[in-house]
Amino acid sequence: MSSLPFHETLDLSLCGKLGRVHRICRQAVTQAVEPLGFTQPRWTAMMHIHHLGEGCTQHQLASSLDIEMPSLTRTMKQLEENNVIERRIDKQDKRCRKIYFTAHGQAQLAQLKMRISEVKAHLYHGLSDDELNAIAHALVKLENNAQQCCDNISENGSTSE
Repeated sequence: MSSLPFHETLDLSLCGKLGRVHRICRQAVTQAVEPLGFTQPRWTAMMHIHHLGEGCTQHQLASSLDIEMPSLTRTMKQLEENNVIERRIDKQDKRCRKIYFTAHGQAQLAQLKMRISEVKAHLYHGLSDDELNAIAHALVKLENNAQQCCDNISENGSTSE
């Protein structure tokens, strides 16, 4: 009698469980940074700007966040009104706006990163570096496989190449 692998015994599929864990972790960060005045769209935008690097375009940021430009534009306007970012017109392409942190935004980003670091320490409690690295490597492979699957379906209507 063969027993099922552990990942097949989860209430949800493995990918469903990943989604649930992601939502709960995002909620934990959102609750932790709320006293600093950050909403989930604002802190995620700030962290993606930080990750992409200052001078990224709004289009790059929208793609990184996997959201439509109108949704991003609202968040960018709020961050700009709060003096967190400034949007500058690209010298090479006047239609393009690049995003930079203000001095106030840099200070806000430092507080945000500190609070997220505290949450991550709590979330990672009891997991070794080897376990965290194994999870990270597996997630990268899973993401690449999912993207390849989507690309194959877009190109020829099936998951096989």
